[in-house]
Amino acid sequence: MAGWDEGNVFYSDQQLEDTDSNVADAASRHTAQRKFKEFIRSFGHVKGPFPYRESLLQNPNILQVALEDLQNFDDELSERLRTTPADYLPLFEIAAAEVLVGLKSKVPGEDGELEEPHSGDVQVLLTSKEKATSIRALTADRISRLVKITGIIIAASRTKAKATSVTLICKNCKNIKVVACRPGLGGAVMPRSCDHQTQPGEEPCPLDPFVVVPDKSKYVDQQTLKLQENPEDVPTGELPRNLLLALDRNMVQKIVPGTRVTVVGIYSIFQAGGSGPEQKGAIAIRQPYLRVVGMEQATDAHSVGGSAYNTDEDVEFKEFARRPDAYQKVCGLIAPSIFGHDDVKKAVACLLFGGARKRLPDGVRLRGDINVLLLGDPSTAKSQFLKFVEKTAPIAVYTSGKGSSAAGLTASVIRDSSTREFYLEGGAMVLADGGVVCIDEFDKMRPEDRVAIHEAMEQQTISIAKAGITTVLNSRTSVLAAANPPSGRYDDLKTAQENIDLQTTILSRFDLIFIVKDARDHARDMQIARHIVNVHATADSIVRGTEVQDKENWLKRYIEYSKSHCSPRLSDSAAQLLQSNYVKIRQQMRQQNDENGGSPIPITVRQLEAIIRISESLARMQLSSVATEEHVNEAIRLFHVSTLDAARSGITANMVVTPEMRAEIQQVELQVKRRMGIGSFLSERRLIDEIMRTGLGESTIRRALIVMAQRDEIEYRRERRVIVRKA
Repeated sequence: MAGWDEGNVFYSDQQLEDTDSNVADAASRHTAQRKFKEFIRSFGHVKGPFPYRESLLQNPNILQVALEDLQNFDDELSERLRTTPADYLPLFEIAAAEVLVGLKSKVPGEDGELEEPHSGDVQVLLTSKEKATSIRALTADRISRLVKITGIIIAASRTKAKATSVTLICKNCKNIKVVACRPGLGGAVMPRSCDHQTQPGEEPCPLDPFVVVPDKSKYVDQQTLKLQENPEDVPTGELPRNLLLALDRNMVQKIVPGTRVTVVGIYSIFQAGGSGPEQKGAIAIRQPYLRVVGMEQATDAHSVGGSAYNTDEDVEFKEFARRPDAYQKVCGLIAPSIFGHDDVKKAVACLLFGGARKRLPDGVRLRGDINVLLLGDPSTAKSQFLKFVEKTAPIAVYTSGKGSSAAGLTASVIRDSSTREFYLEGGAMVLADGGVVCIDEFDKMRPEDRVAIHEAMEQQTISIAKAGITTVLNSRTSVLAAANPPSGRYDDLKTAQENIDLQTTILSRFDLIFIVKDARDHARDMQIARHIVNVHATADSIVRGTEVQDKENWLKRYIEYSKSHCSPRLSDSAAQLLQSNYVKIRQQMRQQNDENGGSPIPITVRQLEAIIRISESLARMQLSSVATEEHVNEAIRLFHVSTLDAARSGITANMVVTPEMRAEIQQVELQVKRRMGIGSFLSERRLIDEIMRTGLGESTIRRALIVMAQRDEIEYRRERRVIVRKA
């Protein structure tokens, strides 16, 4: 029987009991089965008179039962099912099959007479509205009980055939015996001796005479999944825990990696396979797993498992949305500990709420998620924005660019150590499906790793073709990335191409790109210093108070509510306004490209879609089903102060050369060429000091050097400290 089942050690659950207790147990089982049949037949509900009877007739293979309904019908029966589900669930399925036979009309047989219809196999799936248990809270006292947990599927095995009953044949007397297998990952107990009565003259059957007859055994489909804790539920500094799930019959092949699920199952144990000495000696050690008896997949609207909203919350959210200052109030709740950056906060609010996903008649999907890039100087609170979004978004994954590989961001193919099979394990973009991925130090990522998320950012899928596995995973996520310029700080004396050292292909996928500068302004510096000192001085009182925590929880609930109850579309007047503005922006950028060369940030149809998504997210903040001209104007303003300003940034946009300046620049060029031969190099500071002795100002000299560098006559080296003359 080696390799027959998941477990290699088979043991019996038989217990030595007296006859009276066996009789009482059989009577209670018979009573329970009769009550289950009565429940399916007669239970009434507000949604319909007999929901479970109707469900059986519509789908004779599956019966989905709410544990709350069973508890209302018979509290004791529900408690028995929760405490000893392995005993009572088979009785429930037998009762469902018998009720189904009674509901069906008689069918004509071979001889023309009416016969009872065939009793098929009915799988009972359980659902519950009780609060889910954490994977970390599953201890030994929960074994063999019904539990409910939530998580994300990170791996799925291929479907296997699991034997429900094994047919054995004796090698000596050909006696046939049928042995039932335990459900889940359990095996069968092989009898050691044949019970055939030896006749005179016959050779007695030896010890262990039985061999398996695979063709005559009965099987069901079985699949194993790996469930991991939701990323937002993992305590800081700890690794996420995972648990093995065993599914069978009608539940197999329904879930792909990256799906968030709520699972009801029987917490069970099995003997882990392995031939090492540590496995052979640990007979009493069993591996836990969950035998699934009910699974609900999280929908797009309720990615966290389908949160329910009571009437008070519903009224409160609708009243808040009707306020004229709802947009400003929401933006005020975004990172209140960060001073200034009002437009960045508005962009982060748009990212959290997101636009509306669309599916076209030809099957093409248009993304509704908004991607934002923060590029600029150190100590401008970029990472703080990322941390706030990770804490506030209903689903969020935080990662750093340098510590992330292409496989870690998308998906990896891993070989199972026991079965030697390949299976998929989702990365950060898959785990955050329906939420936000925060990528810090985006510029430090290797280019080949950055290319891996191109598809995930636009098509919102991840295609895998590795090790014989060809599949497509969903990654419907927003990306919030933070990056520094190549030289560490944003240099106004460089062109936009030199400051934004990212490929055009990745930049076009960001809806909003903010240049965050550390401007030196005395009044602003005083305000920032006062704000930071106040934050540090009142930190303890803020921690003690619950008001801040309540506001964060309220914002999270409001985001979930708006995503599930509102899917805005553009009005006709807003669409006309958007079209004319887009054409105007394209003309402006074409003129700039003709005057100053190409822009590092292209203005394409993707940017038009970006403005549409931002308009929809602004409407969603106010729970409006229509995005009006007001929303479009604010979206265009945000686009102007972010992406367009970034495209126009750098020295080329700010330099207007007058005839007097041109004459001074020519004088500086002459002085540089006198002092430096072609191929020679000189310190920038020394060159400027020498030319200043001729009476020219330092700003004029620096401007002339920039013009010469753009003409490729000189080149800066060693972090702009040394100048080399090239022509």
